[in-house]
Amino acid sequence: MSTDDDVTGPPQEPHRPDGLDLAKNLARATARSSPAKRVKRRGADRRTGPAKGSGAFPDERDPQLLDVTVGRLVDDHGWDVDLRVAGMFARWSELVGEEVAQHATPESFADGTLVVRTDSTAWATQLKLLAPAVVRRLNEDLGHGTVSLIEVLGPHLPSWKKGPRSVRDGRGPRDTYG
Repeated sequence: MSTDDDVTGPPQEPHRPDGLDLAKNLARATARSSPAKRVKRRGADRRTGPAKGSGAFPDERDPQLLDVTVGRLVDDHGWDVDLRVAGMFARWSELVGEEVAQHATPESFADGTLVVRTDSTAWATQLKLLAPAVVRRLNEDLGHGTVSLIEVLGPHLPSWKKGPRSVRDGRGPRDTYG
């Protein structure tokens, strides 16, 4: 008698391209095995305990939505405030108004201090007067306590410390350029 005639299981069907025969064989083998063996086969480990079976409800092994995954990544790395501040820089004109945004641009943000550069000393003075209202508006958008101080800088001006008309220990011209 040959080994082909000595089959203990059900008769073998020819392989089907849709894989239905493989699924049936796997279901039969799973039904015949004990529950302890099934848990072991799913990846149970002495270190991690028995593997959870996937059921009717989603678990961490199921595909996740992109916004959930990115949100978890942002939370894990602590990028929440950085992303909100970058969004504030992008929406500056919407947050402070068109007129102020034409004359003042945010330069940096660190430890609750927002540094804003203006294009004239007159706008620097105006923005210093508007600072409490701007801080309140930004905190409404970014979250309470995100911005605690606005440091207003005037325009970049030429240095009068060097050149043919400089005076040693001189204070430079008294004009404010704007």
